[in-house]
Amino acid sequence: MFRPSIEGKIFACALLAVALGTGIPFALQAQGVDSKLAWSAGLLLAVILVWILLRPLTRSLGRALNSLQGGLLNFRDGDFSISLALERRDQLGELADLYNEVGEILRRERAHIHQRELLLDTVIQSSPLALLLIDQSEHIIYANTSARHLLHGGKPLQGHRLEQILPLCPPELAKAIEQHKEGLTSYLDNDTNHTLHISNSTFVLNSQKHRLILLREMTRELTRAEVQVWKKVIRLISHELNNSLAPISSMAHSGKLLSEKLHSQQLAGVFDVIAERCRHLTEFTQGYARFAKLPPPVCEEVSWSGLVARLQPLHPFQIHGGLPSRPGYFDPAQLEQALLNLLKNAAESGSAVEDISLQVETDAHGQLLTVRDRGTGMSDKVLQQALLPFYSTKPQGVGLGLALCREIIDAHNGQIHLHNRADGGLQVSLWLPWPEKNNPHE
Repeated sequence: MFRPSIEGKIFACALLAVALGTGIPFALQAQGVDSKLAWSAGLLLAVILVWILLRPLTRSLGRALNSLQGGLLNFRDGDFSISLALERRDQLGELADLYNEVGEILRRERAHIHQRELLLDTVIQSSPLALLLIDQSEHIIYANTSARHLLHGGKPLQGHRLEQILPLCPPELAKAIEQHKEGLTSYLDNDTNHTLHISNSTFVLNSQKHRLILLREMTRELTRAEVQVWKKVIRLISHELNNSLAPISSMAHSGKLLSEKLHSQQLAGVFDVIAERCRHLTEFTQGYARFAKLPPPVCEEVSWSGLVARLQPLHPFQIHGGLPSRPGYFDPAQLEQALLNLLKNAAESGSAVEDISLQVETDAHGQLLTVRDRGTGMSDKVLQQALLPFYSTKPQGVGLGLALCREIIDAHNGQIHLHNRADGGLQVSLWLPWPEKNNPHE
């Protein structure tokens, strides 16, 4: 479509004015008017005609330029919502169309960036990684949900100074953050040992120096890695012991038969002792092997009353509260083994039988089994090490009872917690989730 240019319109107006300005003097001279007067009148009429012809054009240009100026000022202020309604068929019309096209592109880009920011914020807020962003005045300008729960009891952190928040944290964690520590740090919280990985980085944002702190809970990962190392060691030792015990046991049996032929009771007794110690050592290594080769749990619905009935004859205990009507969901053999270990520990802790109890609770999220006693409890040091393989405070203990409990609960994707009770004794809590595809409700 043909669009006359602004230069063309101005040239046409000027050409028309020149034509009239030169034509009128000749016409006046033909009528007998003095030439000077005729040319003066023609020039005056030409100027008036140019003004009359250019006035609408310049007025339209002024309005168009003012609209473009206003739109560009909105762009500068970050407002891309204004479109220009210029119905022109010249370069300014093309410029307005281009302005509107650029504005639409910027609006789409802004909406896309906003959606990505919302997605990023959602990911960060739901991340288990605690994140803190601090400006150069030590004010917290951003914190995700994990950071709020870790450092401020779930309350907002934005706007607080870092020095106001650190006294509310465990001393070891506060010291690590204050000293810009990198790497692992551990602290004790409610008788539970936690290990965090701390990362610090600095960068410049809006010409100001900022500090980014990342806190990652490593307790579960380190525990699993540690257990895997122990399992590998156990399997290696069990393998080597079994390779030696088998021929020793065979040789002891052969030696006993030979001693009987020689009618040597003293020698037969020696071989009996060797065979007995081999059997004891074999049973000992088999106990470790069960921990190292725990099979994946085969979960099913289990009656709580049936579970209690199977446990009561082995280690007597009291039921605290009623049993849920909804059946439990777990591997019955493995969970029975875990509860037997806990009840055995409670009986050996010096607690009276009537003070040993089992409480079973369920909600929409999972199952909570709590074993309580009134024994001697555990010191802080023992609590930190109690779930490790081979760690035992009993003279004849092998340190596998609680480690096996933790391994069973971890295999069920659950959690185990040990706490000293306020009036003496120990409380061990086992939490097991419901299956994901069948989330029951009370």
